Amino acid sequence: MAGDYAVPMLSPTKLLIIGGAEDRVGKAKILKRFVKLAGGKASTIVIIPTASSFQAEVIASYSEVFTRHGCKTLDVINPADRIAADDPALANRINAATGVFMSGGNQLKLAQVFAGTAAGEAIRRAHQRGAVIGGTSAGASIMSEFMISLGDEGVTPRQRSTQLSQGLALLEGVIVDQHFAQRQRYGRLMSIVASSPNLIGIGIDEDTAIEVTDNESFTVIGRGAAYVLDCRRAITDAPEARSGAPLLVSGAVVHSLPAGSTFDLAKLVLTEFVEQHPDSGITVTVAASSRP
Repeated sequence: MAGDYAVPMLSPTKLLIIGGAEDRVGKAKILKRFVKLAGGKASTIVIIPTASSFQAEVIASYSEVFTRHGCKTLDVINPADRIAADDPALANRINAATGVFMSGGNQLKLAQVFAGTAAGEAIRRAHQRGAVIGGTSAGASIMSEFMISLGDEGVTPRQRSTQLSQGLALLEGVIVDQHFAQRQRYGRLMSIVASSPNLIGIGIDEDTAIEVTDNESFTVIGRGAAYVLDCRRAITDAPEARSGAPLLVSGAVVHSLPAGSTFDLAKLVLTEFVEQHPDSGITVTVAASSRP
């Protein structure tokens, strides 16, 4: 039972959502940040390699980088199917974690194993009590309530070009996509948010992450950018467009947010931009927007 473990209480709640292909062998800035958020030397990190086709390599790689940056207690949870993911003993191991990290790979497999199981619910509870939940690539997509499990790549949004699956709903009201610029996924994310304008799309480049605080705002870190797609007031022909046709989307708002950007998820506005100049050591801060 959960009571068998001394469950640490942390605050505020944090998600570290990574666009994939993050640095693991150099300074590993993003993964170093994950360990710090999990408690540094006092952290207990659970690695979930389930989505990957190369699980032994994934476990070895993340174990090395997390240990290198101070974590002393690591566990690996890797259920083969939904029955295994419903094991209470497995959920209890997640209850003891201060950080949970989900690797990349096949996001449909990740969703089928974890969504709605005891292990999946344990991840949700871990987030609610303040453990940092991190994920890269497939592990990033499953953070949202609904996730893109399959979809065509390309710049042009097209009707019925994507497939959605249930995610873990750690971040509600958004849909996350990854490898965003590198694999030209603008079109598939725009097609989803144009058809479901109540959802906000967040696309994240490789070796880039958004650090989400209390599900209210996020700050971008890493080498690329994050993109926010807002179709709440856009005009679209999604209800009438034929399958595969390019979608009309007019009036969408797109935010391109490089590292140092802090974005309000409720008001959907930039609140701060802190630009670093490594060569000169100069830091430039841009004041927040005051738009409602």
